[in-house]
Amino acid sequence: MSNSSQAIAARRAQVVDSAPSLKTNSRITQGYLQLVEPMQAVVDPDFRPGLPSRVLSNWFAFAPHASQEAGKGMLGAHLARAIIDAAQGEPAPSVQEALARGGLSGPERIVAEKVADTLRWFGLTHDVAASLGALLSAANIEALADVRTLWITTFRVTRLLHESTGNTPLEKAEAVARTLEQLLIEGNVAIFEDIGGSGRRYLDWRQHTGPEKVTSARVLESFALEGYRSEEARRAWTYAHQNVKRTPRPTSFDTELPGVNGQSLVVAAFALFEDARRAPVQDRDALIAFANNYLAWREQHDAVQPAFTPSTPKAGEVSRSTLMRALTPTLRLPLGPVAWEFTDYTRTLKDRDGNFLTSKPTEYNWAVFADRWPAILNAFEVGYGNQEALWAMPKPLLESVPLLQSA
Repeated sequence: MSNSSQAIAARRAQVVDSAPSLKTNSRITQGYLQLVEPMQAVVDPDFRPGLPSRVLSNWFAFAPHASQEAGKGMLGAHLARAIIDAAQGEPAPSVQEALARGGLSGPERIVAEKVADTLRWFGLTHDVAASLGALLSAANIEALADVRTLWITTFRVTRLLHESTGNTPLEKAEAVARTLEQLLIEGNVAIFEDIGGSGRRYLDWRQHTGPEKVTSARVLESFALEGYRSEEARRAWTYAHQNVKRTPRPTSFDTELPGVNGQSLVVAAFALFEDARRAPVQDRDALIAFANNYLAWREQHDAVQPAFTPSTPKAGEVSRSTLMRALTPTLRLPLGPVAWEFTDYTRTLKDRDGNFLTSKPTEYNWAVFADRWPAILNAFEVGYGNQEALWAMPKPLLESVPLLQSA
């Protein structure tokens, strides 16, 4: 390794070591990894740790991948702030020098440089352009190969910069970076405490009850979560059994199951997992998929939505929804050696505005539930179609962080 490479690596290590949100994210990712195998063993009695399951993967098999990707976004925000901090003392003479001072290298450096060079066309300084490029360093570079997507994305980020708080361009760029970091860590924590916590409580309850004694009826009668209602959980469970073979599978639970809250859906999901365990092979996967959708609805509709659209604006931040609109086209979720990409998903959809000058991915906003929900379901389908790849679990960004003992 050259002296220059060593300096960049040292700078990156320094940035990562000073990032509390990355440590929290790493603990969450590892917390999910503790839940994946025991939860899969619920639906697959023949499951063997360390090997892909022979039945459909449960929601918890997707969670570590999603948490890891959120961590990459947080890392980008910290690298951006490192560039901003370095620029306070001496402005960088080039985008490349600014990125090096922030500790960027490898694939993330390629993405950041592409974005930063485009941002320079909007009149931004080397340091500001590099910091915003670093912010998008986890972006899907293939999405940015479309000039329309690259230009619209960078235009939106630039406009957001000008609208942000702060007296100087660097302060405005820091507000953008701070917004992304806070959005991601709040969403990461909210999902883990909610669905992860429910999963841990369920496994503990199941063990205490005696796994051989647990049935879906017993789950509906005896397993309780704060805010759930037993009659709602039973209604959701009954609805799933009545519609489990419908094509396409029902997913609009606000209209299909009016009055059933998210916690009741979670309890119903665990009951469906128990049914799947005992179901014939031809029925098992359908029950798991229905249960996964119940968990995902609670995750996306209830737990994480406030992180995207808080009831009141956060001090010192830019609009979270506007920021996510800018970043949406670049979203990508690695699932082991394969990946779900937002560009692939939108390729199958109709052109919303009929304007050739706007690429399809730029016409959506991940912060809007109605835009995000169908995309989440599509990501599940990619995982279902690549079961073995999905079970190649990610390594946490910070492997030195100790495992959580409970959610």
